[in-house]
Amino acid sequence: MIARQPKVLIIIGDDSETLDTLYPYHRLIEAGFQPVVAAPEKRRYQMVLHEVKPGWTNTKEWEGYTLETDVAFAEINPEDHLGIFFSGGRAPEYIRDDSDLIRITRYFFEKNAPIASVCHGVEIPARADCVQGRRMATVAKWRFDLEVCGGTFVDEPCVIDGNLVSGRTFHDNGHYFGPWIKLLEEAKMKSK
Repeated sequence: MIARQPKVLIIIGDDSETLDTLYPYHRLIEAGFQPVVAAPEKRRYQMVLHEVKPGWTNTKEWEGYTLETDVAFAEINPEDHLGIFFSGGRAPEYIRDDSDLIRITRYFFEKNAPIASVCHGVEIPARADCVQGRRMATVAKWRFDLEVCGGTFVDEPCVIDGNLVSGRTFHDNGHYFGPWIKLLEEAKMKSK
């Protein structure tokens, strides 16, 4: 009999950043976890590619891949999941007020479960009032949002604050994601 893989939530919406989302999705599978893609409703979502072009002062956006979700926020029992990941892109700006997403986010912070965030993903725990006194990396343009909600902005590729691991953009994937996998592995061992 094959052992059941622990489930880990990946939070997305339309305009989630492709590399912010797919790198974690595949790394979770490689590490023996079951990624569960969650969004406001169960359907296929359009992701995007983001990059600041040389000479530009803002982000250029292209259409990326699409991704089918496994579950809608309203259907999630957070107790069934070992950890949560907040993907970047513009999606967090549009989904952060979802009351079920706020409920789910607060659960993981209250339980001190493994949490990861990249880029714009910080907008969700900030909106859920979970960043007070926490150190996080995010893209520089969201520094104000993090700090106005009581968090501390750190401009590094990997910031670890207890159960919370964060990176600035997909360029940091190779820096912050490994430490988060270690937290998930430790949580997995404790849950046995």
